[in-house]
Amino acid sequence: MAPTALLLLMVVAAILSSSARSFESDTISAESAVSGDRTIVSRGGRFELGFFSPAGSSDHNYYVGIWYKKAVSQRTPVWVANRAAPVSDPASSKLAVAADGNLVLTNEAGKHVWSSNASSSYSGDVVVAVIMDTGSLVLRRRNNDGEVLWQSTDHPTDTWLPGLRLGMNKITGEVQHLASWKSSVDPAPGLFSLAIDPNGSSQYFLTWNGTEHFWTSGLWNGEIFDGVPEMMSHAKYDFKFESDANGSYFTYSQQDATAISRLVLDVSGQVREIMWLPSSAGDDDNDGEWMVIWTEPHKLCDVYAVCGAFGVCEKNEICSCPAGFRPSSEEDWGLGDHSHGCRRNHPLLWCDGGANTTVHGKDDDAFLLAPDMSFSLSFPKNSSPALASSAQDCSLACLRSCSCTAYSYGSHCSLWYGDLLNLERVDDTAGMDNLYLRVSAMDVPSKGHKRTVIFISTASVASILVLSVVVSVAVMRMLRRRQRSVAFTQAASEGGSLVAFKYSDMRSATRNFSEKLGGGGFGSVYKGTLPGSRAAIAVKKLEGRLSGVGEKQFRNEVRTIGVIQHVNLVRLRGFVCSRGGERLLVYDHMPNGSLDRALFAGSPAVLSWPARFRIAVGAARGLLYLHEGCRDCIIHCDIKPENILLDAALVPKVADFGMAKLVGRDFSRVLTTVRGTVGYLAPEWIAGVPVTAKADVYSYGMVLLEIVSGRRNARRWCWTDTEQEGPSFSGYFPLVAARMVSGGEDLAVLLDERLRGDADVAELERVCRVACWCVQDDEARRPTMEQVVQALEGVVAVDVPPVPRSLQALVEGSAGSVMSARTSACFDGIAESPI
Repeated sequence: MAPTALLLLMVVAAILSSSARSFESDTISAESAVSGDRTIVSRGGRFELGFFSPAGSSDHNYYVGIWYKKAVSQRTPVWVANRAAPVSDPASSKLAVAADGNLVLTNEAGKHVWSSNASSSYSGDVVVAVIMDTGSLVLRRRNNDGEVLWQSTDHPTDTWLPGLRLGMNKITGEVQHLASWKSSVDPAPGLFSLAIDPNGSSQYFLTWNGTEHFWTSGLWNGEIFDGVPEMMSHAKYDFKFESDANGSYFTYSQQDATAISRLVLDVSGQVREIMWLPSSAGDDDNDGEWMVIWTEPHKLCDVYAVCGAFGVCEKNEICSCPAGFRPSSEEDWGLGDHSHGCRRNHPLLWCDGGANTTVHGKDDDAFLLAPDMSFSLSFPKNSSPALASSAQDCSLACLRSCSCTAYSYGSHCSLWYGDLLNLERVDDTAGMDNLYLRVSAMDVPSKGHKRTVIFISTASVASILVLSVVVSVAVMRMLRRRQRSVAFTQAASEGGSLVAFKYSDMRSATRNFSEKLGGGGFGSVYKGTLPGSRAAIAVKKLEGRLSGVGEKQFRNEVRTIGVIQHVNLVRLRGFVCSRGGERLLVYDHMPNGSLDRALFAGSPAVLSWPARFRIAVGAARGLLYLHEGCRDCIIHCDIKPENILLDAALVPKVADFGMAKLVGRDFSRVLTTVRGTVGYLAPEWIAGVPVTAKADVYSYGMVLLEIVSGRRNARRWCWTDTEQEGPSFSGYFPLVAARMVSGGEDLAVLLDERLRGDADVAELERVCRVACWCVQDDEARRPTMEQVVQALEGVVAVDVPPVPRSLQALVEGSAGSVMSARTSACFDGIAESPI
C-alpha cells in the first residue's frame, strides 16, 4: 500500500477513535452535549442523566437531573442541576463542557442558567463529566488521572444516597445540606434543610427557613445518633463518621448491595428512608413502588410550620384550615406544599392597612373559637399578656390593635400578633386556654348584618318546571349522601355489619390516598377518616384488578371474612369492589401501630414485661380462633411483628389474616407457593411439602423470641460475662435461646436489656420454652395454637424442648464450622433467615 494511502487511513482511524471516545454513553464533553432526548447512563446501568419534567407537572418546565435507570420503573430524580432555573425547551437547550472547563447548562435563548463553577486551570478540551454508578456526576480530566475538579455529590439536592458524603469542609467552611423540593412538581429549594452542625459537632439539624432548628439527630456516639435510637435495630445500614483537619462528614452503606434505598428530605419537612419494592413477580421491568420505612421527626405535626400560617396540623397528621379560613393556594396544597398556609375567607375591615385608623365599625371584625387547639408553646414570641377580667374584655383588647390576630383566655388573657404557626389539634386540652382567631364578621353567623330579601315575580310554567327538576335532583343527591352517611355511621359503630363502600368514598376518606401507612406483597395501606364519625380507618389497596367473575368471588370471600370477629383480630369494617376492578379493604386503624414499631423502633416508652406477655397471649388467642374457631381453618401465612397491631390499650390484633383466602379461590395454589417473610418461614415452605396451620406456629415462635429480646432475630446478638464465671454466648439469637433453654441455664440474660431484668421469671421461662417448641423442624413436634395458649397461661406444664437441628445447621453452615455455645467472639449470624 502506498505511504500516502496508509497515512490517510491512519488519520481516518484516529478521527473515528476520537469521535467514539467523545460520544461515550456515560460522558459529557465539549463535543458531546446532553440535549433533547439524549441521556448518559453509568457504566453499570444504575443511573441516568438527562432532561426531565417532574411527574404531574403542567408547567412544561424541564430540568437536568439524575435518576435511577436500573430496576426502578418510576423516574425518580436523586439530583437536580438547575432546580431553581428550569428551561422550557430541552431540544434547544444543552448541557456541555464549556471552554473554561466548567459544566454549563444553556437554555433555549442561549443564556447560561447553571454552571458547576469549579475553579480549574484546565480548558474545556481536556475536561469531561462522567456519571458514576454511585449516582454522582464527576467533572475530571479526560485522561482519568483521579483528579476530581467537581462532583455533584458535593452539592446534593434533596437526596442522600448510600456511599456518598454529607458533612462540611473545615477549610472553606462550606456545609453540604439537603434542601426539600418546594412541592411535588417543583424541585426549587423549599423551606426545609438538613445539614451537619456548622459549629463542628457530630449531629444534624433539620431547619425551617434557614432560622429555626426544630429537630436534631443528637450526637454520634460511635454506633448511632443519640436522638435516633431506632438505628440500633436498623441492621440494613452501616454508618461511618470521619473527621480531620479538612472536614467532617458521614457516609453510610447498605449491607444488602441489591437493595435500592435512599434518604430524602421530603416536601413535608421530614427525613424519610425510602426503599424500592419491586412487584411480586420479581421482574425488574414490572411496576413496583417506593415505601417509606421510617421518618424523622416521627410525627408530621412536630415539623416546624408544617401547615403554614394559620394552618392546623390535625390528629391524623394532615393539614387543614380553621373556621373562617381557607388555603392560601388550593393548587399548592394539592401538591403537598402548605408553606403559604391559610388566609381568611373575607378580609378584616376594622383597620386600614394595619394602622389603627377606624374605617368601619368595630362590629365588622369578630372572633371564632379554634377548638381543641395546642398553641401556647408553639409561638411564645408572638404573644403578650393583657389585663382583662373576662373573655369579652380580652377580645376588646385585641380589637383595639390592628396587628392582633387572636387572643386566648382561660387562666389569663394573652394577645397574639402576626401569623400564627404550629397550630395543632389535640385530644387532651385539660388546663389549656381557649384560642379565638380574628375573622371578618361575615364569617360569624351571629354577626351577619345583612339579610337578603327575595322577591318572586310571575314566572312562566317552564321556569317552574326547571326549578322543580333542579329541586328534585338536589333532593335525590341529598338522599344519596344521607344513605352514604348512614353507611359510614354503620361502619363506625362497634357492632355494625360489613359495608360495601364506593371507591369515591374511600378516595375522599383517605384524601386521595395521600398518607401511606405501609404495605407488603398484597398491597399498600393508607390512613383515612370516615366522614361524619371521624373514626380513623386503615384502607388496604389490593394489588391487581378483577374480571367480572373475580369480582363475584371477591365479594363472597370478603363477606365470609367480614363476619369473623375476635378481640385479637383486626376488624374488617367494609370493602370496595368497583366496576373498574379496584379492590379495597377497610379496617380499624390501630393508634399504637404495629408490634415491630413498639419493639424495635427505639420508642422512649419501652414495652414492659407484663405488656409483652399480654401481647404474646393475645396474639396466640387470635391465631387459635383463625385455626379452630372459624368454620374453615384460616392459615395466616405471614405471622410477624408487622402484622400484629396494637390498639390504644396495647391489646394485640392479628392483621392480614384474610389475605391468603382473598388471593384466590384456588387456596391450594397459595399454599404451594412460598409466602410470608424471610426469617419467619417454616422449613416446610422451602421443602415444598403441603403446608398446614403448623407453619403459623413456627412463625409465632420466632415472634415470641423477638418479644423476649426486643431485637430482630437476624441481628447480631452477643452477651458475655467477664466479671464472674459463667457462659458466654454469641451468634444467631434463636439458636442461642434454644441452647440456653435446653441447657437449663439462667434465661434472664435473654431478656431485653431495656427491661433491666424486670420480668416474671416463671412467665419468661414458659415463653422461652413455648417459643423453642414452636420452631421445631418437624411440624408434628410443634404444639397447636390451643396448646400454646394453655402453656402460656400455665394451664399445662411445658417440658424442656430439644435444640432444632435446622438452627444448628444454619449457623454451622454460615460460619464454616460448628459454633460452640461458649465462644467469646460475636458472630454476625445469617442476615435474613433461619431456613
